[in-house]
Amino acid sequence: MEYKVICALVLVSVLALSTLVETQSETCAMAPQERKNCGFPGVTASQCASKGCCFDDTILGVPWCFTPKTIDVPSEDECEF
Repeated sequence: MEYKVICALVLVSVLALSTLVETQSETCAMAPQERKNCGFPGVTASQCASKGCCFDDTILGVPWCFTPKTIDVPSEDECEF
């Protein structure tokens, strides 16, 4: 019985991890002019992070709190070797 439980847990873990690999990923690395505002004037880094956004106050004239850029991660089927 214990063997069946362990096998089931391993199967669920593998399926969950494979789903994560095929999903999209996000990055805060982008050109300043690509930033889309995610905050409000005076927003702090912690307030920005709590909204799931990026924070960078080193560049004047662009949003400091901005939405992360989506990166498409190809599935294993799309990768060519």
